[in-house]
Amino acid sequence: FEAETKSRGEELKALAGAKKAIAEATGGAADISYGGAAFLQVISGRASLASGMDLANFEAVRMVRDLAQKQNAPELAQLAQRMASMIRLGASGTSQDPFGKVKGLISEMISKLEADAAADQSKKAYCDKELVESSDKKLQKTTEIDKLSTKIDQMSAKSAQLKEEVAELQGALAKLAQAQAEMDSLRQKEHEIFVKSKAEMEQGLEGVKLALKILSEYYASEGKDHKAASGGSEGIMGLLEVVESDFSKSLAEIMTTEDTSAAEYDKETKENAIEKTMKTKDVEHKTKESAYLDKTVSELSADRSGVQAELDAVLEYLKKIEEQCIAKAETYADRKARREAEI
Repeated sequence: FEAETKSRGEELKALAGAKKAIAEATGGAADISYGGAAFLQVISGRASLASGMDLANFEAVRMVRDLAQKQNAPELAQLAQRMASMIRLGASGTSQDPFGKVKGLISEMISKLEADAAADQSKKAYCDKELVESSDKKLQKTTEIDKLSTKIDQMSAKSAQLKEEVAELQGALAKLAQAQAEMDSLRQKEHEIFVKSKAEMEQGLEGVKLALKILSEYYASEGKDHKAASGGSEGIMGLLEVVESDFSKSLAEIMTTEDTSAAEYDKETKENAIEKTMKTKDVEHKTKESAYLDKTVSELSADRSGVQAELDAVLEYLKKIEEQCIAKAETYADRKARREAEI
Protein backbone atom coordinates (compact mmCIF):
# COMPACT_ATOMS: atom_id res chain seq x y z
CA PHE A 1 0.00 0.00 0.00
CA GLU A 2 2.86 2.41 0.80
CA ALA A 3 4.41 1.86 -2.63
CA GLU A 4 1.03 2.32 -4.27
CA THR A 5 0.43 5.55 -2.33
CA LYS A 6 3.86 6.90 -3.33
CA SER A 7 3.17 5.98 -6.94
CA ARG A 8 -0.18 7.77 -6.90
CA GLY A 9 1.51 10.82 -5.36
CA GLU A 10 4.07 10.92 -8.14
CA GLU A 11 1.28 10.54 -10.67
CA LEU A 12 -0.70 13.43 -9.18
CA LYS A 13 2.45 15.56 -9.06
CA ALA A 14 3.22 14.88 -12.71
CA LEU A 15 -0.34 15.63 -13.80
CA ALA A 16 -0.32 18.84 -11.78
CA GLY A 17 2.94 19.77 -13.47
CA ALA A 18 1.50 19.09 -16.90
CA LYS A 19 -1.56 21.17 -16.09
CA LYS A 20 0.65 24.01 -14.83
CA ALA A 21 2.84 23.84 -17.91
CA ILE A 22 -0.20 24.13 -20.16
CA ALA A 23 -1.66 26.98 -18.12
CA GLU A 24 1.59 28.96 -17.94
CA ALA A 25 3.02 28.31 -21.40
CA THR A 26 -0.11 28.37 -23.54
CA GLY A 27 -2.20 31.03 -21.87
CA GLY A 28 -1.04 33.79 -24.18
CA ALA A 29 -1.08 31.56 -27.22
CA ALA A 30 -4.63 30.50 -26.49
CA ASP A 31 -5.73 34.10 -26.12
CA ILE A 32 -4.15 35.02 -29.43
CA SER A 33 -5.56 31.97 -31.19
CA TYR A 34 -9.05 32.03 -29.75
CA GLY A 35 -9.50 35.50 -28.23
CA GLY A 36 -10.34 37.36 -31.48
CA ALA A 37 -7.03 39.34 -31.71
CA ALA A 38 -6.24 41.35 -34.85
CA PHE A 39 -4.64 39.64 -37.76
CA LEU A 40 -1.51 41.76 -37.38
CA GLN A 41 -1.14 40.70 -33.77
CA VAL A 42 -1.43 37.05 -34.81
CA ILE A 43 1.14 37.54 -37.53
CA SER A 44 3.56 39.45 -35.34
CA GLY A 45 3.36 36.85 -32.58
CA ARG A 46 3.24 33.83 -34.87
CA ALA A 47 6.79 32.69 -34.27
CA SER A 48 6.75 32.90 -30.48
CA LEU A 49 3.23 31.50 -30.36
CA ALA A 50 4.12 28.50 -32.41
CA SER A 51 7.23 27.78 -30.42
CA GLY A 52 5.46 28.21 -27.05
CA MET A 53 2.50 26.09 -28.08
CA ASP A 54 4.73 23.36 -29.47
CA LEU A 55 6.82 23.31 -26.32
CA ALA A 56 3.76 23.17 -24.09
CA ASN A 57 2.16 20.49 -26.24
CA PHE A 58 5.27 18.40 -26.25
CA GLU A 59 6.02 18.77 -22.53
CA ALA A 60 2.44 18.07 -21.40
CA VAL A 61 1.93 15.01 -23.58
CA ARG A 62 5.47 13.72 -22.89
CA MET A 63 5.05 14.03 -19.14
CA VAL A 64 1.78 12.14 -19.13
CA ARG A 65 3.08 9.51 -21.56
CA ASP A 66 6.30 8.96 -19.58
CA LEU A 67 4.30 8.67 -16.41
CA ALA A 68 2.00 6.11 -18.06
CA GLN A 69 5.00 4.00 -19.05
CA LYS A 70 6.66 4.36 -15.65
CA GLN A 71 3.52 3.49 -13.71
CA ASN A 72 2.31 0.96 -16.28
CA ALA A 73 -1.03 2.77 -16.20
CA PRO A 74 -3.33 2.25 -19.23
CA GLU A 75 -5.52 5.15 -18.03
CA LEU A 76 -2.64 7.62 -18.30
CA ALA A 77 -1.63 6.26 -21.70
CA GLN A 78 -5.21 6.81 -22.84
CA LEU A 79 -5.15 10.32 -21.36
CA ALA A 80 -1.92 11.14 -23.23
CA GLN A 81 -3.49 9.91 -26.45
CA ARG A 82 -6.60 12.00 -25.88
CA MET A 83 -4.46 15.06 -25.06
CA ALA A 84 -2.48 14.59 -28.26
CA SER A 85 -5.72 14.27 -30.24
CA MET A 86 -7.12 17.44 -28.67
CA ILE A 87 -3.93 19.36 -29.44
CA ARG A 88 -3.91 18.14 -33.05
CA LEU A 89 -7.54 19.23 -33.44
CA GLY A 90 -6.60 22.63 -32.05
CA ALA A 91 -3.67 22.91 -34.42
CA SER A 92 -5.92 22.12 -37.38
CA GLY A 93 -8.43 24.74 -36.27
CA THR A 94 -11.27 22.31 -35.70
CA SER A 95 -11.32 22.90 -31.96
CA GLN A 96 -12.02 26.28 -30.37
CA ASP A 97 -10.06 25.72 -27.14
CA PRO A 98 -7.96 22.53 -27.19
CA PHE A 99 -5.92 23.58 -24.14
CA GLY A 100 -9.01 24.11 -22.08
CA LYS A 101 -10.16 20.63 -22.96
CA VAL A 102 -6.73 19.23 -22.18
CA LYS A 103 -6.75 20.95 -18.81
CA GLY A 104 -10.21 19.54 -18.24
CA LEU A 105 -8.98 16.04 -19.06
CA ILE A 106 -6.10 16.43 -16.62
CA SER A 107 -8.40 17.81 -13.93
CA GLU A 108 -10.74 14.86 -14.40
CA MET A 109 -7.82 12.45 -14.15
CA ILE A 110 -6.53 14.18 -11.00
CA SER A 111 -9.99 13.97 -9.45
CA LYS A 112 -10.22 10.31 -10.39
CA LEU A 113 -6.78 9.58 -8.92
CA GLU A 114 -7.61 11.43 -5.71
CA ALA A 115 -10.85 9.44 -5.46
CA ASP A 116 -8.94 6.22 -6.10
CA ALA A 117 -6.39 7.19 -3.44
CA ALA A 118 -9.19 7.81 -0.93
CA ALA A 119 -10.76 4.50 -1.86
CA ASP A 120 -7.40 2.76 -1.46
CA GLN A 121 -6.94 4.36 1.95
CA SER A 122 -10.37 3.13 3.00
CA LYS A 123 -9.62 -0.32 1.59
CA LYS A 124 -6.27 -0.43 3.42
CA ALA A 125 -7.96 0.35 6.72
CA TYR A 126 -10.54 -2.36 5.98
CA CYS A 127 -7.83 -4.85 4.96
CA ASP A 128 -5.67 -4.11 8.00
CA LYS A 129 -8.64 -4.57 10.31
CA GLU A 130 -9.89 -7.77 8.69
CA LEU A 131 -6.42 -9.32 8.36
CA VAL A 132 -5.59 -8.66 12.03
CA GLU A 133 -8.96 -9.89 13.29
CA SER A 134 -8.93 -12.97 11.05
CA SER A 135 -5.34 -13.83 12.03
CA ASP A 136 -6.26 -13.45 15.71
CA LYS A 137 -9.28 -15.72 15.24
CA LYS A 138 -7.12 -18.24 13.39
CA LEU A 139 -4.60 -18.28 16.26
CA GLN A 140 -7.38 -18.50 18.84
CA LYS A 141 -9.15 -21.40 17.12
CA THR A 142 -5.88 -23.22 16.42
CA THR A 143 -4.84 -22.87 20.07
CA GLU A 144 -8.26 -24.09 21.21
CA ILE A 145 -8.05 -27.12 18.92
CA ASP A 146 -4.55 -27.91 20.19
CA LYS A 147 -5.75 -27.77 23.81
CA LEU A 148 -8.77 -29.96 23.04
CA SER A 149 -6.58 -32.44 21.14
CA THR A 150 -4.17 -32.63 24.08
CA LYS A 151 -7.03 -33.34 26.50
CA ILE A 152 -8.54 -35.92 24.17
CA ASP A 153 -5.19 -37.71 23.73
CA GLN A 154 -4.50 -37.71 27.48
CA MET A 155 -7.98 -38.96 28.40
CA SER A 156 -7.96 -41.58 25.65
CA ALA A 157 -4.59 -42.88 26.84
CA LYS A 158 -5.81 -42.95 30.46
CA SER A 159 -9.00 -44.78 29.47
CA ALA A 160 -7.01 -47.35 27.49
CA GLN A 161 -4.70 -47.88 30.47
CA LEU A 162 -7.67 -48.35 32.81
CA LYS A 163 -9.22 -50.89 30.45
CA GLU A 164 -5.96 -52.84 30.39
CA GLU A 165 -5.85 -52.79 34.20
CA VAL A 166 -9.47 -53.95 34.35
CA ALA A 167 -8.66 -56.82 32.00
CA GLU A 168 -5.70 -57.80 34.21
CA LEU A 169 -7.85 -57.62 37.34
CA GLN A 170 -10.57 -59.73 35.75
CA GLY A 171 -7.93 -62.28 34.75
CA ALA A 172 -6.61 -62.33 38.32
CA LEU A 173 -10.16 -62.74 39.67
CA ALA A 174 -10.74 -65.66 37.31
CA LYS A 175 -7.54 -67.35 38.49
CA LEU A 176 -8.47 -66.64 42.11
CA ALA A 177 -11.90 -68.20 41.63
CA GLN A 178 -10.32 -71.24 39.99
CA ALA A 179 -7.80 -71.62 42.83
CA GLN A 180 -10.58 -71.31 45.42
CA ALA A 181 -12.65 -73.92 43.63
CA GLU A 182 -9.68 -76.30 43.62
CA MET A 183 -9.12 -75.61 47.32
CA ASP A 184 -12.78 -76.30 48.05
CA SER A 185 -12.65 -79.59 46.18
CA LEU A 186 -9.41 -80.67 47.86
CA ARG A 187 -10.68 -79.68 51.31
CA GLN A 188 -13.86 -81.65 50.76
CA LYS A 189 -11.93 -84.76 49.73
CA GLU A 190 -9.56 -84.39 52.69
CA HIS A 191 -12.47 -84.05 55.07
CA GLU A 192 -14.23 -87.08 53.61
CA ILE A 193 -11.05 -89.11 54.06
CA PHE A 194 -10.72 -87.82 57.60
CA VAL A 195 -14.28 -88.75 58.50
CA LYS A 196 -13.84 -92.26 57.13
CA SER A 197 -10.40 -92.75 58.68
CA LYS A 198 -11.54 -91.40 62.05
CA ALA A 199 -14.53 -93.74 62.12
CA GLU A 200 -12.35 -96.74 61.26
CA MET A 201 -9.73 -95.81 63.86
CA GLU A 202 -12.33 -95.25 66.53
CA GLN A 203 -14.00 -98.53 65.65
CA GLY A 204 -10.62 -100.37 65.77
CA LEU A 205 -9.72 -98.71 69.02
CA GLU A 206 -13.02 -99.70 70.54
CA GLY A 207 -12.45 -103.29 69.37
CA VAL A 208 -9.01 -103.44 70.95
CA LYS A 209 -10.35 -101.99 74.20
CA LEU A 210 -13.17 -104.51 74.20
CA ALA A 211 -10.69 -107.37 73.63
CA LEU A 212 -8.54 -106.14 76.50
CA LYS A 213 -11.57 -105.96 78.72
CA ILE A 214 -12.67 -109.47 77.84
CA LEU A 215 -9.21 -110.94 78.36
CA SER A 216 -8.66 -109.04 81.56
CA GLU A 217 -11.91 -110.30 82.97
CA TYR A 218 -11.19 -113.83 81.81
CA TYR A 219 -7.71 -114.05 83.22
CA ALA A 220 -8.81 -112.45 86.45
CA SER A 221 -11.68 -114.92 87.01
CA GLU A 222 -11.37 -118.15 89.10
CA GLY A 223 -12.72 -121.64 88.52
CA LYS A 224 -11.04 -122.27 85.22
CA ASP A 225 -10.91 -125.97 84.39
CA HIS A 226 -7.41 -125.74 82.89
CA LYS A 227 -4.27 -123.96 83.73
CA ALA A 228 -3.35 -121.06 81.49
CA ALA A 229 -0.05 -121.11 79.70
CA SER A 230 2.71 -119.53 81.68
CA GLY A 231 3.13 -115.89 80.66
CA GLY A 232 0.57 -116.25 77.89
CA SER A 233 -1.88 -113.78 79.34
CA GLU A 234 0.75 -111.16 79.90
CA GLY A 235 2.01 -111.46 76.28
CA ILE A 236 -1.41 -111.14 74.71
CA MET A 237 -2.46 -108.34 76.97
CA GLY A 238 0.80 -106.50 76.34
CA LEU A 239 0.41 -106.81 72.58
CA LEU A 240 -3.18 -105.52 72.68
CA GLU A 241 -2.10 -102.61 74.82
CA VAL A 242 0.56 -101.72 72.24
CA VAL A 243 -2.06 -101.90 69.48
CA GLU A 244 -4.38 -99.75 71.55
CA SER A 245 -1.62 -97.16 71.97
CA ASP A 246 -0.82 -97.16 68.25
CA PHE A 247 -4.48 -96.75 67.33
CA SER A 248 -4.89 -93.91 69.80
CA LYS A 249 -1.79 -92.21 68.45
CA SER A 250 -2.92 -92.59 64.83
CA LEU A 251 -6.36 -91.25 65.68
CA ALA A 252 -4.80 -88.23 67.38
CA GLU A 253 -2.54 -87.60 64.35
CA ILE A 254 -5.53 -87.86 61.98
CA MET A 255 -7.49 -85.36 64.03
CA THR A 256 -4.52 -82.98 64.30
CA THR A 257 -3.96 -83.14 60.53
CA GLU A 258 -7.62 -82.43 59.93
CA ASP A 259 -7.62 -79.46 62.30
CA THR A 260 -4.48 -78.05 60.67
CA SER A 261 -5.84 -78.50 57.14
CA ALA A 262 -9.17 -76.96 58.13
CA ALA A 263 -7.42 -73.97 59.73
CA GLU A 264 -5.20 -73.39 56.67
CA TYR A 265 -8.20 -73.72 54.37
CA ASP A 266 -10.20 -71.20 56.40
CA LYS A 267 -7.27 -68.77 56.44
CA GLU A 268 -6.65 -68.94 52.68
CA THR A 269 -10.38 -68.75 51.98
CA LYS A 270 -10.65 -65.56 54.03
CA GLU A 271 -7.59 -64.09 52.31
CA ASN A 272 -9.02 -64.98 48.90
CA ALA A 273 -12.34 -63.41 49.87
CA ILE A 274 -10.58 -60.17 50.89
CA GLU A 275 -8.52 -60.14 47.69
CA LYS A 276 -11.62 -60.83 45.62
CA THR A 277 -13.48 -57.95 47.28
CA MET A 278 -10.60 -55.53 46.70
CA LYS A 279 -10.10 -56.54 43.07
CA THR A 280 -13.85 -56.41 42.41
CA LYS A 281 -13.99 -52.89 43.83
CA ASP A 282 -11.01 -51.91 41.68
CA VAL A 283 -12.75 -53.28 38.60
CA GLU A 284 -15.90 -51.33 39.39
CA HIS A 285 -13.99 -48.09 40.05
CA LYS A 286 -11.73 -48.37 36.99
CA THR A 287 -14.63 -49.37 34.74
CA LYS A 288 -16.65 -46.39 35.95
CA GLU A 289 -13.71 -44.00 35.48
CA SER A 290 -13.00 -45.38 32.01
CA ALA A 291 -16.63 -44.93 30.98
CA TYR A 292 -16.54 -41.33 32.25
CA LEU A 293 -13.35 -40.65 30.29
CA ASP A 294 -14.85 -42.15 27.12
CA LYS A 295 -17.93 -39.96 27.52
CA THR A 296 -15.79 -36.87 28.07
CA VAL A 297 -13.62 -37.73 25.05
CA SER A 298 -16.75 -38.02 22.93
CA GLU A 299 -17.96 -34.61 24.10
CA LEU A 300 -14.55 -33.00 23.59
CA SER A 301 -14.32 -34.54 20.12
CA ALA A 302 -17.67 -32.97 19.25
CA ASP A 303 -16.41 -29.64 20.60
CA ARG A 304 -13.24 -29.95 18.55
CA SER A 305 -15.23 -30.69 15.41
CA GLY A 306 -17.25 -27.53 16.01
CA VAL A 307 -14.12 -25.45 16.56
CA GLN A 308 -12.52 -27.03 13.47
CA ALA A 309 -15.55 -25.99 11.41
CA GLU A 310 -15.16 -22.45 12.75
CA LEU A 311 -11.44 -22.52 11.93
CA ASP A 312 -12.16 -23.74 8.40
CA ALA A 313 -14.55 -20.82 7.92
CA VAL A 314 -11.95 -18.38 9.28
CA LEU A 315 -9.25 -19.82 6.98
CA GLU A 316 -11.53 -19.60 3.96
CA TYR A 317 -12.39 -15.97 4.78
CA LEU A 318 -8.73 -15.16 5.48
CA LYS A 319 -7.77 -16.60 2.10
CA LYS A 320 -10.28 -14.36 0.36
CA ILE A 321 -9.10 -11.30 2.31
CA GLU A 322 -5.48 -12.06 1.47
CA GLU A 323 -6.37 -12.39 -2.22
CA GLN A 324 -8.08 -8.99 -2.07
CA CYS A 325 -5.56 -7.18 0.12
CA ILE A 326 -2.12 -8.70 -0.47
CA ALA A 327 -0.53 -7.86 -3.82
CA LYS A 328 1.04 -10.72 -5.76
CA ALA A 329 3.94 -10.51 -8.18
CA GLU A 330 2.85 -10.49 -11.82
CA THR A 331 3.76 -13.74 -13.54
CA TYR A 332 5.48 -13.94 -16.93
CA ALA A 333 2.30 -15.28 -18.51
CA ASP A 334 0.34 -12.33 -17.15
CA ARG A 335 2.92 -9.83 -18.41
CA LYS A 336 2.99 -11.48 -21.84
CA ALA A 337 -0.81 -11.46 -22.10
CA ARG A 338 -0.94 -7.78 -21.08
CA ARG A 339 1.71 -6.77 -23.65
CA GLU A 340 -0.09 -8.66 -26.39
CA ALA A 341 -3.35 -6.95 -25.44
CA GLU A 342 -1.64 -3.54 -25.52
CA ILE A 343 -0.08 -4.28 -28.91
